[in-house]
Amino acid sequence: MLSDQETTLAAAAASALCTALSGADGSLHAASVAVERVFPGLHGAPTGADLARAHRELRDAGGPGRDRARLDLERDWRASFEDLLRQDPDARARLATLLADLGALDPEGPPAPGRPGQNPPPTANVPIQLNFFAPTDPAGHRAAAGRHRLLLWQVPPRNRSFTGRQDVLDDLRARLRRDHRAVVQALRGWGGVGKTQIAVEFAHRNSGDYGLICWIDAERTDLIGEQYAELAIELKVAEVGADTPTAVRAVRSHLQHTADWLVIFDNAESPHDLVAWLPQGPGHVIITSRHQRWGELARPVDVDVLQRAESIALLRTADPALDAADADRLAEQLGDLPLALAQAGGYLTETGCRPAEYLDSLAARAPALLNTGQPTTYPRSLVATVALATKRLSAVDPAALGMMLLCAFLAPEPVPLSLLALARAPRGAADDPFARLAALSADDPVALRQCIGTITNFGMGKPSTDGIVLHRLTQAIVRAQLTADEAERARSMIDDVLVAADPGDPAHPASWTSWARLLPHLLAVDPAGSANPALRALACNATWYLLTRAVTEPGLAMATALYERWLSEDGPDDYYTMWAANSVARAWYDLGEVRRALALHEDTYLRRRRLLGPDDQQTLISANNVARDLRAAGEAERARQVDEDTYDRRRRLLGPEHLHTLISGINLARDLRILGRTEEACALDEVVLERRRRTLGQDHPHTLDSSNSLARDLFALNRPAEARSLDENVLARRLRVLGQDHPHTLDSAHNLARDLFALGEVEQAYHLDQDTYARRQRVLGDAHHDTQISRRHVLADQAALGNGEVAS
Repeated sequence: MLSDQETTLAAAAASALCTALSGADGSLHAASVAVERVFPGLHGAPTGADLARAHRELRDAGGPGRDRARLDLERDWRASFEDLLRQDPDARARLATLLADLGALDPEGPPAPGRPGQNPPPTANVPIQLNFFAPTDPAGHRAAAGRHRLLLWQVPPRNRSFTGRQDVLDDLRARLRRDHRAVVQALRGWGGVGKTQIAVEFAHRNSGDYGLICWIDAERTDLIGEQYAELAIELKVAEVGADTPTAVRAVRSHLQHTADWLVIFDNAESPHDLVAWLPQGPGHVIITSRHQRWGELARPVDVDVLQRAESIALLRTADPALDAADADRLAEQLGDLPLALAQAGGYLTETGCRPAEYLDSLAARAPALLNTGQPTTYPRSLVATVALATKRLSAVDPAALGMMLLCAFLAPEPVPLSLLALARAPRGAADDPFARLAALSADDPVALRQCIGTITNFGMGKPSTDGIVLHRLTQAIVRAQLTADEAERARSMIDDVLVAADPGDPAHPASWTSWARLLPHLLAVDPAGSANPALRALACNATWYLLTRAVTEPGLAMATALYERWLSEDGPDDYYTMWAANSVARAWYDLGEVRRALALHEDTYLRRRRLLGPDDQQTLISANNVARDLRAAGEAERARQVDEDTYDRRRRLLGPEHLHTLISGINLARDLRILGRTEEACALDEVVLERRRRTLGQDHPHTLDSSNSLARDLFALNRPAEARSLDENVLARRLRVLGQDHPHTLDSAHNLARDLFALGEVEQAYHLDQDTYARRQRVLGDAHHDTQISRRHVLADQAALGNGEVAS
């Protein structure tokens, strides 16, 4: 812990340094000389670039702004000096010397002759040059060279708000230290992810490992030679006035025969353009780039968005008043993108905007908001970054631009290549990016992958396992750049692509992987607001997929959104309103709200019967649903009457082996079993099971439903051993097909435990019942009918075992 004297000394030195920098340019030079003399390359001390930036801020600010800038600088430098006092045993003497030197400066004008700053002011673009002590070896001894000079050439000032990335920095340092030859590492990732900031932090944090660190702006390769020429003069390996090729050769020769150097090429466009400029020799090279194909020249280091904890820390560094919950919500909506986080933090600090207000503005006007608050540590705002990349992409590869525009309207999730291959030119499209994309053959995945590569190399996306993903903010900015006509054509094209990608029967396990990949993109286009009948049908089937997979709450939410929107706009008799109502009622049934489900199912049934007729397939689906609700509500005889009528109609209209006919058959068997007509139920279940095994296969959920129903019949007929054999088979298959927490799997486990109890294997029944009860509590909730049945079975097991435990 620092003493009061030490904290006072740090504060006084920070204040004196700010006072010195508030004067004319000559004072800047004098302060720089004083700092360099007192802190010769000491890590953590203000650098020449820090002082120049502070001088500009104090000079350009006026009124309250100048006072605020000074307070911020004093706070930062005081913290830096306090850190030095903790780390350097000589820091007290150094700060005292600095305070004395700065006290001799005249803040209102040039330094007096004979004082520390009497040298002439520096010319423009003078590099930062500091003395530095050579690092110690593992035994603690100074390197043989003793004290040497570190040249930091054109390295940007350290970002004092830099947060996180410890794993990337550690990995980068470990990679570079593994080899003594010219090791090249390429930091790659999409725009705004913080590649440059990592390189800057690495340079400052590891400055003790090098004698030379130079920074090359590689965005325009035609200017790299001029930067090498300036470096040659600074290194004194070429004369002032030497032609550029001579100076470049001199720098390359110097690096080839010199150790302990690091060259950073920032924002390189492509490996092809940079390869001629890479130095050789016993040093290190770091490249930052959006381009992905560095494998032949460098070892790629992928840079992704920040971890959530790092995002929260970055936001709270910019705005200390921000609480963690608000920071978490901001980070979520900003997708943990460092540039967007830095802009948001700056905006909140500068404007006093509340987090909730910022989030509302982000949802309504993201592009406008993300064009403000550009951080000084980034060359341009996120909007400008995306706009520039879009312009370049348009010139280089119009088909890739069409792909990016298409992806901008989809979810910020991986877009499968198989989905992109379905793109067809929208109606009335000319030779625009959409038409160029549609012209690519669906049978030529190479051309599509080349588009993905181009988008990735411009930093607008990144490849996924089988496609591409765009950041949510990039998507919002790209959408805002389009005209109304372009946006409408994109939406029309996307609707057609999604419909063409229909995975098929949502109840069949073979389709589930495709549904899972398609669903986020379907939700992103707001199918409730679409007038496209095929897209509406796809959305209704998507709700059934969710309900079939027992993802009930999200299924209910999606179905309700569709139902309420179409009900308000198209009325209760609309075909798709009734379809969505069917899914809503099914979700309520699955959640145990049987009477609520029955009311909506009956309403839908009556509407369909009136509008479509008693034999229409949609009417019969509703009749089937009404019977199921009646059965669950304890009205088995009414359920039998409805199911028998539906079964007869479907056999007549569809045939005895149709999927829907067999659904009616198993439902009628259930009614018969409940009514005590078990022999009839068993005979019907056997017929349905045989037909389902033959037409659907052993593992189809409908086939497993029939096996489950037949096992119930066998148990009711006092044939528990046969029921057990069948239940064990069904449970094993449902575990594999549906997963251990699916309600149907839990139903099979419950039935098997019942068989075991009846066969006298009470201990096994008890353990299985306990597990099923716990899972039903978690999946269905305590109040659900099935959960309560499991509780009663656990109590019965305990009573039979005499262990006295009570199920909670």
